[in-house]
Amino acid sequence: MNLANEQAAGFFVPMPVSLETVLTRLDALSQKPEFALQREIGLARVLKPYLQDGISRPLAALPQETELATLWLFCDFYPEDGQLTLIEQLRDVITEHIPEDERTWLDPLKHSYIDLLELVTTPTATAFLTVRSLGDATTFTLPYEDFAKDLSVGQVLLTRVIRDPKRSDSGHAVWAGCGLILSASEGKALYDKTRDWERRMEMSSGELVLGEWQEFTKRFGHVLLWTFAEKRMAALIDAVTHIRYRNPNGDPYLYAIALYDHHDYRFFHDGLSAMEEWRSEPSTLDSAGRSIKSAALPRVWIQRSETPHKAEIVARVTLTPSQLILECDSRDRLNDVKHRLAQAFGFALHFRGETQSPPSHRVTLEELNSKQPLAVVVSQEDDRALLHAFLETGYLEWSDQPHRLLGGQTPRHAAGSPATREAVARLIHEMEVTDLGVWRSGQRAYDYNILRGHVGLDETK
Repeated sequence: MNLANEQAAGFFVPMPVSLETVLTRLDALSQKPEFALQREIGLARVLKPYLQDGISRPLAALPQETELATLWLFCDFYPEDGQLTLIEQLRDVITEHIPEDERTWLDPLKHSYIDLLELVTTPTATAFLTVRSLGDATTFTLPYEDFAKDLSVGQVLLTRVIRDPKRSDSGHAVWAGCGLILSASEGKALYDKTRDWERRMEMSSGELVLGEWQEFTKRFGHVLLWTFAEKRMAALIDAVTHIRYRNPNGDPYLYAIALYDHHDYRFFHDGLSAMEEWRSEPSTLDSAGRSIKSAALPRVWIQRSETPHKAEIVARVTLTPSQLILECDSRDRLNDVKHRLAQAFGFALHFRGETQSPPSHRVTLEELNSKQPLAVVVSQEDDRALLHAFLETGYLEWSDQPHRLLGGQTPRHAAGSPATREAVARLIHEMEVTDLGVWRSGQRAYDYNILRGHVGLDETK
């Protein structure tokens, strides 16, 4: 069971008609103008992990979480403005007749609480389900429902049950409409983390009366939902962190990129050639070298990572007459290689910028359910978009930064002098024909006429 999965983690079941009618009455009361603000406060409190400064986070609450939050509002929330609770209003304020079969649910609702219930009997359609609270071992007997057919003894349900008013002394109860399904280990971890929160609360407040599980969860049952939400966030982050990005041909997609200026092609050429971890690769950029009429042809070095099936390119360094471009398949590898280059070349490298974020991808239900690490194919269109954003940021201040190949002048200043104007034009042309997009997808990812415009050169076609 994947906690980040948005559909497979919960269940909905029917309730007795009279109980459902009572909940409908409570919902109507909560939405009256005089209670609307308190409803907003209560729901915001219980759904806090999904809200930040009033802005929804990327991971939305499950429908079951929202439903349990609403039940918490009805049964456990004490209004901050001194109003009666919703159950007290329905029970004690006589504005309309409430049939007795509905009224009998009010006290069981008032005394109900969110709990972690461990399944202790094998589910069968011919028998009741027996569940036991992880908190205090209280046992409940519940009607069998279809969702239970795939459950096994030891699994844990994060839910609320309502004692049956007709058999309240027997431990018989009914489902409160929904719940969340956890494995035994997930349920135990959620329980332990909630108890840790309770202990920290006791230490900070000096109040040592929270040890009784039912009292604690009645007052702070929303913490169980907070903890569940935090674990869902962590599960999603873990899934996204381990995504393997691929090119359309199946090779690793090198999304982590760093860009440097340099002024000594031979120094870098010889240094990279001497590094054992790098292997020279035949360059597809020779035509670019001829275009810029330079003896300093673009050169490429690669690192491969052995896999069970083949050795894959996981990092690449491209050396052009004026730039060094580093590409890696992960943030960690990029940072490791950057440190290695800094040790080898020091201040001869001038950092221009980097990107460590892959193209955005919405993780699907099928991907979350997969037992294998997620593999995402990045299209050429998404690749060009990533490169464009990266180069646009990297070149934002290029025109006004001193460049060693221009004798320490800024490109803008050098372009204003007849003696160095051609050197600036040649430099921008070199950058254009060795653009990352040209040899990744055959199309430039950046419009270098922008740089020409910034320094006062004529545009080219």
